[in-house]
Amino acid sequence: MIVALACLAAAVAGAIQRLTGLAFVLVLIGPAILIYGPIEGVTIAVLLAVVAALVAVGSGWRLIDWDRTLWLLIAGVVAAPLGALVTRLLPEPALLFMIAGLAVLALLTPRFGGPVSAMLRGRRGALYAGAAAGFLHASSGLSGPALAAYAVGDRWEQRRFAASAQVVFLSYGLVSVVLRGLPSAPVSDLMWLSLATAAGIVAGTFLTRIVPASAARTLMLWCAWAGVAVVFARAVLALRA
Repeated sequence: MIVALACLAAAVAGAIQRLTGLAFVLVLIGPAILIYGPIEGVTIAVLLAVVAALVAVGSGWRLIDWDRTLWLLIAGVVAAPLGALVTRLLPEPALLFMIAGLAVLALLTPRFGGPVSAMLRGRRGALYAGAAAGFLHASSGLSGPALAAYAVGDRWEQRRFAASAQVVFLSYGLVSVVLRGLPSAPVSDLMWLSLATAAGIVAGTFLTRIVPASAARTLMLWCAWAGVAVVFARAVLALRA
């Protein structure tokens, strides 16, 4: 029964990931931590995010914007080891507050206008956002806010962003799995969770045909802000522990 609930969460997370381009870990992280614990839960969520991205890449291959994607990848892969290192060095509350602060800054930057907003445009913006996202992915799995901020700042068309983001998440995820290691959960659990994730991605692919791009972008930003709230909540709870 518990694994079935985890599979349901994985399927919903997969559908939202395919529709908006992000939020897989955000949706799954709560149930995963409740069932498997904080360390194992995050590790499982990061691994399943690789599965989700791998399935989604094929369905949106023709929409991928390779120019933006490659610069995000380069910066993110370089910054990911730093995120893993900081995770080991900082106390958990300090790490979580730092992650949340960086995510808020990333989301607010496009609203500042002028030179500040210009930081998240073009190739330079991709490098800034990619570095932040790679760091956040390796440290918490929640790289969505930085990518969402760049998509808004550079006026990236929603469906092309959603497809391109899967390549980014796949690469970040593989690096994070190498840095974090594989989960110790039963193989049967991981298999069922992977199948549920794939089913969610397939369902999300059909939803992209009927959900307007503007609604998907709004949902993407709500998911990004929800991710920030989740990290802040985790930081406060860790501070009280």
